[in-house]
Amino acid sequence: MQASLILIPVPLGETSIEQVLPDYNREQILSIKYFIVENIRSARRFLKKTDSSINIDDLTFYELNKHTNLEQIETYLQPIINGNSVGVISEAGCPAIADPGADIVAIAQRKNMKVIPLVGPSSILMSLMASGFNGQSFAFHGYLPIDGTERAKKIKQLEQRIYSEHQTQIFIETPYRNLKMVEDLMKNCTPSTKLCIAMNITCEDEYIKTLSIKEWVKRLPDMNKKPCIFLIYK
Repeated sequence: MQASLILIPVPLGETSIEQVLPDYNREQILSIKYFIVENIRSARRFLKKTDSSINIDDLTFYELNKHTNLEQIETYLQPIINGNSVGVISEAGCPAIADPGADIVAIAQRKNMKVIPLVGPSSILMSLMASGFNGQSFAFHGYLPIDGTERAKKIKQLEQRIYSEHQTQIFIETPYRNLKMVEDLMKNCTPSTKLCIAMNITCEDEYIKTLSIKEWVKRLPDMNKKPCIFLIYK
């Protein structure tokens, strides 16, 4: 097979690999000796869970996160030039989606290298699938502003897009600020606007529920320190 940049999804939580990743992914992983990873320790743990026969000491890891020098990233693709495929592994879910892996993919595309995305769980798409919201027009915004005034302004802008463009709006928050996010949505959205809270997707305690802002007032689940996706629609 042509040397390629292979994007390898990772389970979203302590879910068994067999539940969310096809056997083909394992076959691809076994053929790779070079990996670009967000965190070396967790990447090593994921690879051993994928196949216990993998000799971690035979592998080469390049770390790619918010602290990585951008000038250094391009050198991570040298194995492909030498004829060896390179795998990309993020902390959870699909590489390059709300993830620093997008930088290395962009460089590979500019260099006309083959990029192969493998099948795996995406909390963004899975939450949209289960929300009952518009799946033909949607936008993912990542994190909203932390500043209260700026956040309120952004929430109102997103809500306006729901009604003017009929577009689902999707965003996330740092897990320990989940409750504050919902409180801000309640303050700034109209009571009839629908909110879907999708939490711990694919895990044993998975929770996905859609209600109006008004209905959520007395029905909020425990979201403290749990990974959540938030979606709003009309």
